[in-house]
This record gives sequence, C-alpha cells and structure tokens, in this order.
Amino acid sequence: MARDFRRAADAVAAQISAGRLRPGDRLPTQRAFARRHGIAESTASRVYAELARRGLVTGEVGRGTFVRAAAPAADPALAEPTAARVDLELNYPVTAGQSELLAAGLARLGRPDVLAAALRPSGAAGTPAARAAVAGLLGGPCWAPDPEAVLFAGNGRQAVAAALAALLRPGGRLGVEALTYPVVKAVAARLGITLVPLECDGDGLLPGALLAAHRAAPLGGVYLQPTLHNPLGVTMPGPRRAQLAATLSEAGLTAVEDAIWSFLREDAPPPLAAYAPERVILVDSTSKRLAPGLTVGFAVAPPGLRPAVSAALRSGGWASAGYALAAATGWLTDGTATTIAAAKRADARHRQQIAAEALAGLATRSGPGSYFCWWELPAPWRADTFVAAAARHGIAVTPAASFVVGPHRTPAAVRMGLASPPPPVLRRALATLADLARTGPDDVAPE
Repeated sequence: MARDFRRAADAVAAQISAGRLRPGDRLPTQRAFARRHGIAESTASRVYAELARRGLVTGEVGRGTFVRAAAPAADPALAEPTAARVDLELNYPVTAGQSELLAAGLARLGRPDVLAAALRPSGAAGTPAARAAVAGLLGGPCWAPDPEAVLFAGNGRQAVAAALAALLRPGGRLGVEALTYPVVKAVAARLGITLVPLECDGDGLLPGALLAAHRAAPLGGVYLQPTLHNPLGVTMPGPRRAQLAATLSEAGLTAVEDAIWSFLREDAPPPLAAYAPERVILVDSTSKRLAPGLTVGFAVAPPGLRPAVSAALRSGGWASAGYALAAATGWLTDGTATTIAAAKRADARHRQQIAAEALAGLATRSGPGSYFCWWELPAPWRADTFVAAAARHGIAVTPAASFVVGPHRTPAAVRMGLASPPPPVLRRALATLADLARTGPDDVAPE
C-alpha cells in the first residue's frame, strides 16, 4: 500500500514537472482523486500528504489543494542544517586541528586594547591591515589587486548581493550559467533581477552565448564561477577566460566572479579579474577557507564601481563586523589561513577518492580536488524521487532543480556535498546511494 501511494504521488509530481499541472492549479478533492485512480480515500490522503511533504502542493482550509506557485526554494536547504542523519547538502569543510589553529589566532583579541579596537564599528572599507591581507591572499604572479579596491561584507553571499545590487536595478537582466549557485537565484529574486541562463560546455561559459543573449535583450551584468563551478566542478581554462574577457569588453558588461572555491585549485589559471580588471568584481570569503561561524566576505571592485558596491554594502547592512574582520585579518597574516587551506586541499582530494570508489561505474563528474560531485542518475530515476528515497535512508542530497535557471528541462541529477560528514560516514552514505541507484524506484522498500 505504501508503494501504491508513492507511485500515485510520483505520477502527480511528473505532471507538475512537465507543466501539465501549473502553479495555482487546483487538484481534485481527495474523494474525487480516489475515485479517478481506483484507490481508497485514505490512500488519496497519503498521496496529498506526500505531495505536500515534497513541497509541490499546498492545502488551504475550506478551499482545497493547489499546486505551489513556485517550487520550494533551494537556498534554505543549502543554507540551514538539515534533519537528515547524513547531510550531503551543506558543504562546510572542517579539518583536524583547525579549531586549535583558529583558537590561537583569537587569543590575541583577548588583549583589552586589541579587543577595544575590534569592537568598534567597521565600514565597508574595513581597515588598512585587512585590505592588505586580502590583497595578499588573492594576489599571484599574474595579478595583484590594489588593496584600496577591497571592500568587506559579513559573508560571501552578502558580497555577491552587494555586487549585484550595484550593477543592476529591479527589472534588470543578469546572465548566469545555465546551472548556477542556488543562493544567487534567491538573491536575484529578492532584488527583482531576472536571471538569463547562458549555455556552457566542458570549459565553462560560452562567450558567444553571452554576447548573443546581450544582443537579444541587453544584460546588466553576468555572474559566474570560473574555478570549480558549483555544481559541475568545471574550471575554465586560461584561453576561455581570455575570450570571455574580450567579450565583456566588446559588450560593455561587468562580471561578478565568484571565487569562493578557488583556493582548492592552486593549479587554476589566474582569476577572470586578471584578464579584465576593469570589467570584473571578484567576490570571495573566508567561510570555506576557514569556518562559517566567524566569516568575512570581500569584493574587489574596479574603481568606477567601488562607490556603488560600497553604498550597497552600507544600505543593505552587509558590512563586516569589526571583531570578525580583526580575527580574519590575523588568520590571513599569521599563516593560519594558508595552513588550513592546504589541509583542506588534501582533505578534498581524499574525499574525491572516496566518491570515485563508492560511485565507480556511475555517471558522476567533478573537478579535481573539489568538495562536491554531480551525479546524472540512471533511468528510470528522477531527481525528486531519488532525493525522497535517499531521505528515507537518512541521507540529504540536493536535486538538480535547485541549480537550474529558467524553463529548461531539469536533468535527472543530484549534487552531493562531500565536505561535511566524517570520511567513514561519507563512504557508507555514498555506498548506500550507489546501491539505491542500482535499485529501480519501484523496488525501493517502504519505511
């Protein structure tokens, strides 16, 4: 019986996914649904409850059950802890000895004079020491950002939001990779920005697709992740970055370059900002490098955009807190950040090896040393049914729909974050998912 109600729920979910049932459509009463499908009313009630649990429908007392106006937002699932026993949605790496290293850096803030300075208000420009530390962190042989170009936010998401708010007004159009970071979808919705999906290939965003979209209807900017794209793990090679930089110049567009995961690829080409310094706002933070609980975001903005980004940080209340800024500055300058980043690169490679072994023979892809894995599921699995089945095993994964922009077909795929569980737990969870994938949805045993 449990299998019957889930099959019926899957059938309704498929109609919603295909657009045959549209947002706002009213479903038949449970009694009418039961008669139509030849099932008991109690089974129909379980079908509707299952659809509500998946976030596909909403019930209104006295009015009925309706298809939700939008699919449940993906960013809460990626931003808040889940109740699942094994969380492969959140992706915050923590390595052995990290807390001890960070604690040593915090000890200096215990001095009354240092603490007094750290507790003062901190503006978007931060402090000279902080700007110099970030410029040193991001700089390399081919690019050395001007410390005066560095602005600070409470975290990377706020830095992204400020960059987008500086570039686009409500109603503006932002080009993004066809699969993009879910938080950007949420930020764009709150800012009233329309996302325009752009075609990519194995090297990342196609410059021609960006130019064609801009000529069809002007874009206000573009957001992308050239290094370790989330969720696919693609790292854009140098020649493609040079082509994209030329396209930005030709079109007169500015890009927001999200470099949040770039510290994991020491062998990556220089950032896009190195190829087009006047056309790129580079955004990064310490949340992945260090820890999310005491983080700082930063944006390196071209001179012409610096006042607008700074104003967006102030008006949004997104500027970094002084204590977090002082702590991060210390960690960046005393070698702590470098030590922890090296440990995380080794940890990410180890976890990728675990994933490669556990998911051998399955259609997965990821970048070398990344903390996530994209999995194109075997037929007849769909992402929603696989996510639900994984949840019944106590494992949380993220469906492809969380990353899809626009009305394009959603692939039967999931993204798995590899950073959070201890390695033995990760290995067992991935082995469970591999066994589940090899079992057809109709053969999944009910709870």
